[in-house]
Amino acid sequence: MQSSSFPHPIYTETVLQPNFQDAQQWFLHPLMALHRAHAVMLWECGLLTDDDIRRILVGLDSLDVSALETVRYSGDCEDLFFHIEAQLAAGCGAAVAGKLHTARSRNDIDITLYRMVLRTEILHILDALLALMARLLQMAEAHAASLMPAYTHTQPAQPTTLGHYLMGVVECLHRDATRLCAAYVTVNRNPLGACAITTTGFPINRHRTAELLGFDGLQENSIGAIAATDYVAETMAAISVAMLNCGKFTQDLLLWSTQEFGFLRVGDAWAQISSIMPQKRNPVAFEHARIQCSRAFAQSQAVLTCAHNTPFGDIVDSEDDLWPAVFRATEDARRSLRLLEGALADVEVNTARMRQLAHARFITVTEVADTLVRDGGLTFRTAHEVVARAVKQCGADDSLDAIHRALGEAAQVVLGGPLPLAEAQVRAALDPQHFVNVRAIPGGPAPDPLRAAIANASASCAHHQRWRTEALRKLQSASDLLGASASAAGHPQPNLNGAQPTHA
Repeated sequence: MQSSSFPHPIYTETVLQPNFQDAQQWFLHPLMALHRAHAVMLWECGLLTDDDIRRILVGLDSLDVSALETVRYSGDCEDLFFHIEAQLAAGCGAAVAGKLHTARSRNDIDITLYRMVLRTEILHILDALLALMARLLQMAEAHAASLMPAYTHTQPAQPTTLGHYLMGVVECLHRDATRLCAAYVTVNRNPLGACAITTTGFPINRHRTAELLGFDGLQENSIGAIAATDYVAETMAAISVAMLNCGKFTQDLLLWSTQEFGFLRVGDAWAQISSIMPQKRNPVAFEHARIQCSRAFAQSQAVLTCAHNTPFGDIVDSEDDLWPAVFRATEDARRSLRLLEGALADVEVNTARMRQLAHARFITVTEVADTLVRDGGLTFRTAHEVVARAVKQCGADDSLDAIHRALGEAAQVVLGGPLPLAEAQVRAALDPQHFVNVRAIPGGPAPDPLRAAIANASASCAHHQRWRTEALRKLQSASDLLGASASAAGHPQPNLNGAQPTHA
């Protein structure tokens, strides 16, 4: 016979117990802070007596948090919130404990907890991202002049420097940091006071709970505060893009670590040997970073998928069942960034091998065409035709003599006359260092624009670091204020007039 009382054992096993354990892991400490902030606000608004606030705060302080962290779900209460409420009632009396739930609902409590934890996760990811940016900036400065081939369509294209390549990655990470900061601003709004969905008739102070819990302001509309999921969607979108960027970069790192490329060699602490092949030295740190990026990306997309086409209201699809995917995404994002930064701190760059390939496979001939335009008076399309014909004629021989000879023969066919460049001009155009040096406009690999880019990115990185430090300072200040306010509320000054005050 089917059980007719709530909760059914299967419901307990598949929903209530996992959610209880998730709440223990992620939401217990924020919930305790929320209880204190709400209690202080109710007392300041005259909705709790001096005796009420003292007993509630003493009751909260007497709760064994370590026991709450480890208690097994018994089914006596629906969730961790009700379990703590029962513990509080046992400590200070049900009549007093019940007053703490004045002017609030589990709806606005839950959304507040989600936002409190998510904002901290964003700051953790931002910290790891900025550390990776700093590492790449250090490498870019060290390898500003390290010639290497740049690739298009996975084929050797033109010479550049490793510093120039790395600054392209840094620019992406800078935008990722900007997106994470913007997501934090969206997340860090106080939904408390929305209650179930239409606020409350009690004269509460939503700005005060925002202040005590470190929010930058209110998530004002009460329906939106409960129903909207864009705060988590924006965060997941920012993480998705960051992981996409880092995954593309990591794919290059793995390619460069192959013996065929030979650009990079990870340190021994980051490589694994084969159990059967003695010669193998596998750069697995980059492989792990790649899959962690992919996992974080996939979990972020899973969150967006779960929230898609759900009603604009209170719905479980956006609540406890969703957040394991959120926190798996944030954890994997943080792990991948830390792993990349650590491995790159211990990598050897084979500059000789990169320079060798920067001279090979005709990748400087674009500059020959450009020189024919600048110094030979040809249109670029005609110059392109001359050079393309010469390269085709050379076949696999990319020596200077072969290219110069083929250019002369191609000029006779295309131009009907000699090549309008001296051998010294051709030699200079085919030099990869010259190729890099003449590309001196903003964004180019030449020394001056590259130094400027490194300086600008360093300033941006420092700006984001200051922003993060300030965000952490504000959260700590709010925590200190909550502690001081709870202490004051627990020891109020006597009311000599005997009337119940509305506290300031």
